[in-house]
Amino acid sequence: MSKKILVVSQYFYPEQFRINDICTSWVKRGYEVTVLTGIPNYPQGDFYKGYSLKKRRKDDFDGVNIIRIPIIPRKSNSIMMALNYLSFVISGLFWNLNNKEKFDMVFIYEVSPMTQAMPGIWISKKLKIPCYIYVMDLWPENFEIITGISNRLIIKTLDNMVDYIYKNCTKIFTASESFKKNIESRGHDSNKIYFWPQYAEEFYRPNALASDKIKQDDKINITFAGNVGMAQGLDILPSIGEDLKRRDSNIRFNIVGNGRYLSTLKEEIEQKNLQEYFCFIDPVPPTEVSGIFSASDFSFVCLQESEIFSMTIPAKLQSSMACGKPILLSASGESQTIVKNADCGFVSDAGNISQLLNNLMLIESLTRDEIVHMGNNSRNYFLEYFEKEILLDKMDNYITEETYNV
Repeated sequence: MSKKILVVSQYFYPEQFRINDICTSWVKRGYEVTVLTGIPNYPQGDFYKGYSLKKRRKDDFDGVNIIRIPIIPRKSNSIMMALNYLSFVISGLFWNLNNKEKFDMVFIYEVSPMTQAMPGIWISKKLKIPCYIYVMDLWPENFEIITGISNRLIIKTLDNMVDYIYKNCTKIFTASESFKKNIESRGHDSNKIYFWPQYAEEFYRPNALASDKIKQDDKINITFAGNVGMAQGLDILPSIGEDLKRRDSNIRFNIVGNGRYLSTLKEEIEQKNLQEYFCFIDPVPPTEVSGIFSASDFSFVCLQESEIFSMTIPAKLQSSMACGKPILLSASGESQTIVKNADCGFVSDAGNISQLLNNLMLIESLTRDEIVHMGNNSRNYFLEYFEKEILLDKMDNYITEETYNV
């Protein structure tokens, strides 16, 4: 009989997170997968068309059973976001109280908010089954950065919640080595904490059909693809653009995506009359990103300056490397180590404009063969350390060797 996995994730298809692929891959490997999630509303803040508190509450995605519990849409302000987080926890509590179905294990996919892990813990305790968590965001550190709230009473409460979650998980998987060290420093058993890096789906590949959304001319195309939020640190780009204009550079930044910072970034670019050096492109499905990168020279990976982000390996790094793209990195910490070890691009500290400008001048001096060589290094490093089937095999071993002991 196949193992029955209950995945708890506030975000799931049609919202675009890697847990979608993890779940469908598990189905292909013979597991029976059910996802407890919310009603899709990320990142725009409103329910997706065709979904509501009454519509499509039970669904199927490539063999994955989906249960959508009631949730308040996040909208575009902090109060609604807090209610969004809280509503998932409350709905998860009531679902657990009424659930009659049996599962063999719980797997929590933890991107912010970490509050979403609470229903997973309660379910595992009720059913007396192993509970695993995949930590993509560290709390309360990430909470402080995103919200700006540093009230010690609130942070202490969140600290206690986080320790309760870690204590009651059978195994803890982390998306970076730095995250693993952080959780160990909180006093949790290092023997149950494992570094399991993110992989990239098979549709991220080199030499895909080049997208016509990236203009082909004498410019060097450097492309950022993903969420355009404050955490990405893209507020350095207007200053970068001013230098490109002053030097009459042949570099163009393509920004592919949407997010809370997008309108502000566009306004600043227009105010400074820098449109020649920036191209804004509407979000594309993940399956089209390879074509976007095929038409680009470099992938731009950028994060805001902060201690917590220096511990983060952003998923777009693996996706870019899977596509065989050289990396222009503006981020500190573990991501820099990867790019340096792979010899696949240029790195600068988060928010450091002068370092980034120096790297852009180095890019302008490269030959086509040198760019291709860096791209090959990028792809080879991905195949060695981030290839999907190798990592899924490791996860199979982790989740099949454990019995309930919490």
